[in-house]
Amino acid sequence: MAEVKSGDKVAIHYTGTLLDGTTFDSSDGRDPLEFEVGSGQIIPGLDVAIPGMQVGDKKTVKIACQDAYGPLNPEMRQAVPREGIPADIPLEVGTQLQMQTPDGQALPVMVVELDEATVTLDANHPLAGKDLQFDIELMKIG
Repeated sequence: MAEVKSGDKVAIHYTGTLLDGTTFDSSDGRDPLEFEVGSGQIIPGLDVAIPGMQVGDKKTVKIACQDAYGPLNPEMRQAVPREGIPADIPLEVGTQLQMQTPDGQALPVMVVELDEATVTLDANHPLAGKDLQFDIELMKIG
């Protein structure tokens, strides 16, 4: 049987969990995830785990945060004056908001702290700083 190599197009089913077992994403009930191995379309730690697999193979892969969504970047957290946020936007810790960068790109942020004067927003990826585990099954090559 053929083994996956860098540059192959593949399809996998996967379940991604935190190390405490909490599932954060899964292809269960959806089509398999299709991508080109080694092209940077998925996180690096998962990309390097696929070569050598054959169709039908299953594998569990632990991925350190630096090979997933990176470490938490303190510069991605910013306190903004509360009056700078429109009054009709409900604010509580955990609320997801969308800001706009100076060049017009949408930037998802999460409210992480609140007080009377400021709202602290975090633009880190929600999985930044977390080690991850993926259960994967190779469904097809090509």
